[in-house]
Amino acid sequence: MGGPAPLRELRKLGVLEPQARYFSKNRGRALLVRKGNPIGIHGLTDLARNGLASPRLTRSRQEARAGNRAAIEGLLGKAGADAFYAKEVEHFPGRLGITHRDVPEMIARGYADVGLTQYHLISYWTRTFPNHFELVPIAGAERFPVKIAFGRIVDPPRPRLSSVEDFFFSRARDVYPRYDFAHMTDKE
Repeated sequence: MGGPAPLRELRKLGVLEPQARYFSKNRGRALLVRKGNPIGIHGLTDLARNGLASPRLTRSRQEARAGNRAAIEGLLGKAGADAFYAKEVEHFPGRLGITHRDVPEMIARGYADVGLTQYHLISYWTRTFPNHFELVPIAGAERFPVKIAFGRIVDPPRPRLSSVEDFFFSRARDVYPRYDFAHMTDKE
């Protein structure tokens, strides 16, 4: 399971069969802030203020970084995106690179004021740590979703479990939206 780019790479290596099936689509990006939103972040335009720092994704996650950049440029324009990315935090003690998994720690420890990543992840963090974080939706972010697909491996070590795959796809459409993923159409 993964996004289109990693699955394409695995296909090129001959690990996956040619066809993958999408099973989830997220709602784009959102912002993570400290509980109480002490610096008053209500959207992307608030990030243009001086002094705010946002987490930076590690260079090993260029696809995620490029997707974030494209979404921010699509919503704020190039100048707005440049202003947003000019204040990134590139590292913090104990980490050589930053991934989306580090965003809550960066905010909790004061290394960053606001975090940008997938809406469903921020929703999860705010449900899991309601006394520490809040989600700030980004208007228009749903125009920049990321889809996740299920790919079958070539020559599996065990017989295919088609009943597991059938069960998964019979439930995914109903379950994923309960956890802040977007609803998918039959065409998707």
